[in-house]
Amino acid sequence: MKRLLSIIIAASASLTMVAQGKQVTVTNPSNFSRISEPIVIDIDERHEYLSAVVSCNGVTIDCQLDDTDGNGINDQLCFLTSLEKKEKKTFNVTLFKHYADKAAEPKVYAQMMMTNKKVKSNNKQDLYISSLTVENGTNPYWMLHHHGPAFENEMVAYRIYFDERQTVDIYGKYRKGLELKDTQFYPDAKQKADGYGDDVLWVGQTFGLGALRGWADGKPQMLLDVNKRTLSVMSAGPLRTIVKVEDKGWNPYYPEKCNQEQRVDMTTIYTLYAGRRDCMVDMKLKGKTDGLHLATGIINVKNSEEYCNKGLRGCWGTDWPVSEKDSAGHKRETVGLGICIPAKNVVEVLPANKDNYPYVVAPTEAAIHYAITFASDNETFDGSYHNASDFFNYLKQWRKRLEDKVKIEVKDMYM
Repeated sequence: MKRLLSIIIAASASLTMVAQGKQVTVTNPSNFSRISEPIVIDIDERHEYLSAVVSCNGVTIDCQLDDTDGNGINDQLCFLTSLEKKEKKTFNVTLFKHYADKAAEPKVYAQMMMTNKKVKSNNKQDLYISSLTVENGTNPYWMLHHHGPAFENEMVAYRIYFDERQTVDIYGKYRKGLELKDTQFYPDAKQKADGYGDDVLWVGQTFGLGALRGWADGKPQMLLDVNKRTLSVMSAGPLRTIVKVEDKGWNPYYPEKCNQEQRVDMTTIYTLYAGRRDCMVDMKLKGKTDGLHLATGIINVKNSEEYCNKGLRGCWGTDWPVSEKDSAGHKRETVGLGICIPAKNVVEVLPANKDNYPYVVAPTEAAIHYAITFASDNETFDGSYHNASDFFNYLKQWRKRLEDKVKIEVKDMYM
């Protein structure tokens, strides 16, 4: 009898290790509906789960496991849902220690690659990488095709410059779809004629769309004095992309010098979900951060209209997407840009200057979590914006969605 009991216990333990169940209850507290709402839960790394199944009312929905800390073990589960106002939904999650038989259809995509000088075409580059680290004094801007990682969903695409600017640039689309695998951010004449999108913003030395910079001597400072930089594509789908920028040993007091004890490590993570035009930005600092101020904001697009309400700021304007001397083959592009920063992090809303709509910000608990978004007047799909008034109304509703978060409850289920 004792032996039989031991066998049953061992078998039960084995099954528990193979699969784990969770019940996830999601509640929309808002008086408005939500589409493509990301639901993210932490999972136990000790079991090294490799796949998951998520269902609601017996219907299986797509999900994604991610290793967000880079240790080779999945630690988060993500899925998307739509919610009516005040609606509550319950999801059943099963985690497995084997790979899924069938991958979900990708709704996002990310790429980073070295420039192959033997390949002359701008959209046929082939030296794909997932991470790159450079030492202080090395500028990888021209080493990388499209100067850093690019990532997209069916509505929008972004890229991040891998240099001291770390600027966020944007790619607007005419129609919904994944394009970067084909265009590599540089569509050729035929692709443009076929309706592919393109770079729609010239960023230069500006913040672009929400880049973080230092703040010293009463002005923004590029991230020039850094011991080591790393840029990584942590996840490329199927439901979200995650791109991480690490600035190890950054001197936040530049142009003044500092010793090693005064340097800080800054990690910035950009997350783009399917079905949403906004991108989440999560910045964390390690080191002495008392009294530390940073700068961010959005580019002042030429002749743009501005909307500003404390941490919510946007503009709508038209300009060349490249420098005017390189404008052949391009047209002026009309875009709307937005940034939403929690009020607790806003130190000062600075007046617009010729380059930017700037902020001075400060971390709380060594972190700042904010969001960026944009729209291109080229868009022809549902949910697009074609004037400043409509775009600014979208920004106001966007902030409500960001601040009025869904409630997520997770229970372990015995299987």
